[in-house]
Amino acid sequence: MVTIQTTMHWDAIALSKYNKMLNLIPVFHRRLAKEVVNKKAEQGALSRGSLSVEEIDIVQAFLTEVPKAFYSLMIRIMDEVGFDYKKYI
Repeated sequence: MVTIQTTMHWDAIALSKYNKMLNLIPVFHRRLAKEVVNKKAEQGALSRGSLSVEEIDIVQAFLTEVPKAFYSLMIRIMDEVGFDYKKYI
């Protein structure tokens, strides 16, 4: 199981979905995705003026940081774990 280390508070439900998503990402991309998305999600929360990372921050981090070649896989995994990415596109 992949778990994340954070510097901010993360919404518990969003964090649970994120951990599930990380566990579904192919192992050879997992560490890089975790590093990039963690950083970008926390930056997103800060830019919104929020004290915690929420679903919107995680989804937007994936949408902006994951290479287009992996977009369809990312969307499939978001659907599987319950991220409502369509409202953030």
